[in-house]
Amino acid sequence: MRDEVHVVGLDIAKSVFQVHGADQHGRAIVRRKLRRDDVEQFFRVLPSCLVGLEACPGAHFWGRLLRSMGHEVRLIPAQYVRPYVKTNKNDAADAEAICEAVTRPTMRFVPIKEEMQQEILVIHRVREMLIRQRTQLINAIRGHLAEFGVIGPNRAHNIGLLTVLIEDESEARIPPVARHALRYLVEQLREVKTKLARIDSNLVAVARGSSACRRLMTIPGVGVVTASALVSSMRDPADFKSGRHFSAWLGLVPKQHSTGGKEQLGSISKRGNGYLRKLLIHGSRSLMRWRGRTWIWLAKLRDRRPANVAVVAIANKTARVVWALLRYGGTYGALTREAA
Repeated sequence: MRDEVHVVGLDIAKSVFQVHGADQHGRAIVRRKLRRDDVEQFFRVLPSCLVGLEACPGAHFWGRLLRSMGHEVRLIPAQYVRPYVKTNKNDAADAEAICEAVTRPTMRFVPIKEEMQQEILVIHRVREMLIRQRTQLINAIRGHLAEFGVIGPNRAHNIGLLTVLIEDESEARIPPVARHALRYLVEQLREVKTKLARIDSNLVAVARGSSACRRLMTIPGVGVVTASALVSSMRDPADFKSGRHFSAWLGLVPKQHSTGGKEQLGSISKRGNGYLRKLLIHGSRSLMRWRGRTWIWLAKLRDRRPANVAVVAIANKTARVVWALLRYGGTYGALTREAA
């Protein structure tokens, strides 16, 4: 019966996996529940076929593994699988829905990330977590000291003024017991800052070793963090038909609510990778701040559009330039000279 399997829907989990196999006519011929240790052996003896998985944590690992066995693997966004679930949600229904969705000719799939890409993305995710912890610690120190009437200036880099007061034994406004507890937060804050500095050094080394990152860093508003995140998140620029498709993948294009031949465009869709979108928008804000009046086209944009709208427009433009550089090569300076 396994020889007749044409397409497989695999619902992955931590321990229990569900397999739904169908023949070339869509008839179900395999319905099995597998333990995690049995999944690899099951697919090794299965003839090469089309395997569909939901794009979720662990899916890229299983996609690489099944691909190495000779299977054609496609990852589907979870929201595109949900309409094919015919009944109540369970593992068997999910696997059947995946099997059905993966055969649709207009279905959109998620490119499988390589191990090296995920390795760099782990650095970014750890960095984001440490930044959140740093913000929490700073806010906690400020909040606790405010209870005793100790207020410091705004901005995160000014937290050092408050840590000096915590460590100053002669500061009478802070009670001894509270001072002792707050020192734990100060020590943790310094440790987090040290780890962030090391991670930033790792990202600098990654960017220096990648020609694609170095070329992207020639774009105004794109630095080490943004360049390394973009290169590690995009498997192949050819996966996108144009720069606009890449911007849409990042959620930087307007949402549509059009009918009857009347086009209605709203705010940006915010679909896709929110982390990359945030980095591009932060880079655009920096560009607006430091080049907003010296670049003529940017000054005109600021004059006719609200600040946030202008920032998103610049981020959209930057995303298209990123795609062009990764797709066709070259640097930003060379592009602008050719355009001139």
